Amino acid sequence: MANTAFIAVLMIIFVVVAVVLPRWGVRRAIPFVIRIFRNRNAVGKQNAKTIDELGLKPTRKGMIETMFGPRDYRLAALRSLVKANVVQMTEDRKFYLSEENLAASKWKGY
Repeated sequence: MANTAFIAVLMIIFVVVAVVLPRWGVRRAIPFVIRIFRNRNAVGKQNAKTIDELGLKPTRKGMIETMFGPRDYRLAALRSLVKANVVQMTEDRKFYLSEENLAASKWKGY
């Protein structure tokens, strides 16, 4: 009986680590990414910027850092914002924040 309870607790911990924490990390990173767009004046198609110009380019990490270091959810947050049409991409792969779409989205308070 004790083994079954232990396995159940381990499975719950695994689900939390594998599913809940990444979602929480992305939700926490969304306001940060929106702030980056506003601070870099990447609002509107005429002011679109590349990922490098926005400072969102992923950095290379070693295997140990990747395994045990903190995760960077900014790119996942950017993908979520693109999927929600809050951040849009131009033909030349530059990104910009659409304030109108942001106001109509679930992130309108940011």
